[in-house]
Amino acid sequence: VQLQASGGGLVQAGGSLRLSCTASGGTFSSGTMGWFRQAPGKEREFVAGIRGFGGSTFYADSVKDRFTISRDNVKNTVYLQMNSLKPEDTANYYCAADQELLVAIGSARGYDYWGQGTQVTVSS
Repeated sequence: VQLQASGGGLVQAGGSLRLSCTASGGTFSSGTMGWFRQAPGKEREFVAGIRGFGGSTFYADSVKDRFTISRDNVKNTVYLQMNSLKPEDTANYYCAADQELLVAIGSARGYDYWGQGTQVTVSS
């Protein structure tokens, strides 16, 4: 299984970006997909997650009402729409996936598969 993330870049504060992550070699339509991020010198942190079978979504408080996670099960792809970006959103963003419905959706330990990361830089 491989996860390929894309869509990162440089944007001014207040701007928007959409990240995409496509899985190949496996299907996650009934499992869990998520986004995490890691800034230099900081721990990797949960950003957003989405479950299969109904698509329940979960967000970190820091991104709630600004970011939206969605998925296209036909394309085996998860998206992260990021609006009203702030300099503190600057980080390397990683997609993650698991073929099970994770209870602890915000815990990185539960995910079996990870993408390579895409850099998001927000200038002030």
